[in-house]
Amino acid sequence: MFETATAEIIAIGSELLAPDRTDTNSLWLTEKLNSLGIEVKLKTIVGDDDARLEEAIRDAVRRSKVVITTGGLGPTEDDITRKITARALGRRLLLDETVLAEIRQRFESFGMAMPERNSRQAMVIEDAEILPNPNGTAPGMFIAHEGTAIVLLPGPPREMKPMFENHATPRLAGRVGSLRVVRRLLRVAGLGESAVDEKIAPIYTQYDNPQTTILFNQSEIEIHLTARGRTETDANTLLDRLSEQIEERLGNAVFSFAGEKMEEVVGLKLSVGGYTVSVAESCTGGLIAQRLTDVPGSSKYFIEGVVAYANDAKTRTLGVEPILLLEHGGVSAKVAEAMAEGIRKHAGTDFGLSVTGIAGPGGGTEEKPVGLVYIALANDVKTEHRKLKLPGDRQLIRWRASQAALDLLRRRLI
Repeated sequence: MFETATAEIIAIGSELLAPDRTDTNSLWLTEKLNSLGIEVKLKTIVGDDDARLEEAIRDAVRRSKVVITTGGLGPTEDDITRKITARALGRRLLLDETVLAEIRQRFESFGMAMPERNSRQAMVIEDAEILPNPNGTAPGMFIAHEGTAIVLLPGPPREMKPMFENHATPRLAGRVGSLRVVRRLLRVAGLGESAVDEKIAPIYTQYDNPQTTILFNQSEIEIHLTARGRTETDANTLLDRLSEQIEERLGNAVFSFAGEKMEEVVGLKLSVGGYTVSVAESCTGGLIAQRLTDVPGSSKYFIEGVVAYANDAKTRTLGVEPILLLEHGGVSAKVAEAMAEGIRKHAGTDFGLSVTGIAGPGGGTEEKPVGLVYIALANDVKTEHRKLKLPGDRQLIRWRASQAALDLLRRRLI
């Protein structure tokens, strides 16, 4: 019978509850724990609140074999992880002279005297193993407590990640179950969530393992597959079998088989084919160019991008005939095609990609409402366009337009 060790992650710090902060540590830790065969069942964010943190730690230790905390190991009053974890476990906090000397030495190596408040970081929970931190002053701790492994890690990723990989992983390796958990992410373009599910439900419902989850993410559908096996190879074999069936059913709509973004997939196809591309953008304001150039090595295939927002700029920079703008308007199939052909000629690239539309919230009419977008693609063989009616606010319409434009190029490159 397969068994998997279960884990919980507790991210500590009131700043993580702010609307502009994301707990990225838990995402990274989940991937690492899964690779060890440890399945994360719960993630919790707790502010700098003694009572709530103590309750969270007590509950986690009671129900999980592995509990990992991140953050709250600094030298200030609101760094409460050491104190509250000790209280929750019924253990003492003891000053570790060796750790104190190491912290003091670290400050001296930078020509500074150690502030007295940093001595708090040398307070260690009774019977805990110290996890060294060469990248900061906050040591981590590993505690074996009534069958549960508790790992206290610092919050900064540059300190947390090497500490986990170098010191926590070897200690957790002996506590994993007999099961390995492997996840895979497939991305789909050009189909809605219901359409995808209708096509592939007859396939994935035949499997208890792997498990399948379908999610809508801004402009694409994500298919999350989770397989469990005695070894990582066994789990991947199960994923291969199911993902191949899904690909066969969905065809070219599946553009990513390992979580790659659209711009990464397009960039790889351009690079392998030895092609170049330039883009002319209106309503997306340079978003397509930004996405393409976010990919390392994009200078090999991306040559130029132009944001021709005003109609005069479309004529002046891209050579769009004024008569087209007068007869059809800046948001039209004819103008989108002329923009694609114009940027291709201007930049001397294999492909010219364009987008023009009304992102809103104003500017729409009954004839041309907010969300109306035209994309076009030109090469030396043909020029084609697509008319889109995109839902969402200004940001979503711009993003979805950029995704559709990149997908048009991807399909031409297949």
